[in-house]
Amino acid sequence: MRDDILVNIDNPRQLETLYRTNKPTFKAVFNALYPQLRDNPLAEGWYQRLNYDHEERAWGTAQDRVWVVGASLLAGLLTKLPEMFSLDKEFFFTRNVGFIVFPLLIAYFVWKNKIASQTGAWLAGCVLVAIVFINWLPQGKPDDTLNLSCIHLPLWLWSLLGFAYGGGRPKEGVNWLGFLRYNGDLAVMAALLLIAGGLVTAITIGLFGLIGWKIEEFYFNYIAVSGLAAVPIVATFLTQTQPAIVNRVSPLIANLFSPIVLVMLVVYLGATVFSGKNPYQDREFLLLFNVLLVGVMALIFFSVAGSASGDKTRTQLLILFLLSAVTVLVNGIALSAVLFRIAEWGLTPNRAAVLGANGLMLSHLLVMSFRLLGALTRKSDLALVGRSMAVFLPIYSGWTAVVAFLFPLLFGFK
Repeated sequence: MRDDILVNIDNPRQLETLYRTNKPTFKAVFNALYPQLRDNPLAEGWYQRLNYDHEERAWGTAQDRVWVVGASLLAGLLTKLPEMFSLDKEFFFTRNVGFIVFPLLIAYFVWKNKIASQTGAWLAGCVLVAIVFINWLPQGKPDDTLNLSCIHLPLWLWSLLGFAYGGGRPKEGVNWLGFLRYNGDLAVMAALLLIAGGLVTAITIGLFGLIGWKIEEFYFNYIAVSGLAAVPIVATFLTQTQPAIVNRVSPLIANLFSPIVLVMLVVYLGATVFSGKNPYQDREFLLLFNVLLVGVMALIFFSVAGSASGDKTRTQLLILFLLSAVTVLVNGIALSAVLFRIAEWGLTPNRAAVLGANGLMLSHLLVMSFRLLGALTRKSDLALVGRSMAVFLPIYSGWTAVVAFLFPLLFGFK
């Protein structure tokens, strides 16, 4: 290794090959040779790379660690508010589940991105208005608008998180594409934490069971619930302090599953023709169509958002284009089914909400398909696909706000 390094000291590619072949040996030998190579700029670069102390960066600053512990404890405490104040659990969690984590994450990125105090106050005011509004809505039957508000309000809070994550400076541009990457990394890290937490739970309960202690009720009521609330916070901390570990996982998973989902989707659409299921008449089947649509769109988004411009092969671009084209077909079927149901049985809050969401998603998918076709034929850059994804996120935010805040008023709380 010593002779190989000396011979190739001015050959960056070969040095990288030697390093990847045996990293520990390369580092030890290179450090021993460094005193005689310190005048070489390339050697100086390698020395700093090999000996960079990244411990502080790997686990964040002391303030980061204090935040993740404090925010996790606060999130766990918020889950116990119904018991502390004798509140109805169903009432509390259906209306306030989004406020357990999102405000804490928004505050974190306001702090990390050094967002102006006026913008931070505006975000805090939005969250406060949302808390008051959702808990002010009357409980009644039918309560479609209440259910829609409870569903869409966390999505609106999610968009506020995106605004804070992206820098909170509209005039300079909000990094919505980076926010999509963060969501993919967050999903992967949260899944790993949940798997690890499940294993720890099983082992803990099993060990205490061996000595005759039945801790299941206490564990799930306090430890498990608090742990679930802390998962997004801990996962966010890890995505921000360990980017080298997680920032390639979500696009890798998306690239792996994209062809599988494409085949599944084509087979599924063919099977529906012979199954007798009809989204025009079957409400649950239409709901499944929309869930499938959101899932496939997320797969496309994470696959593109996690990729740098130009690092997709033509095969990967073709798969993404075909997947988006098939998804346009699924969206078209869902949208026509919603229009059919409105024509047959009239406009309801649920149908209006689904109609707006499907219309937005169809427009988004058409733009993305056009951009992907351009990238596939090399008439445009893959970066345009990312920008076309990001430009729709504020529009989605506006629609979720309309459904959450205006639908109860427009439809008379029905």
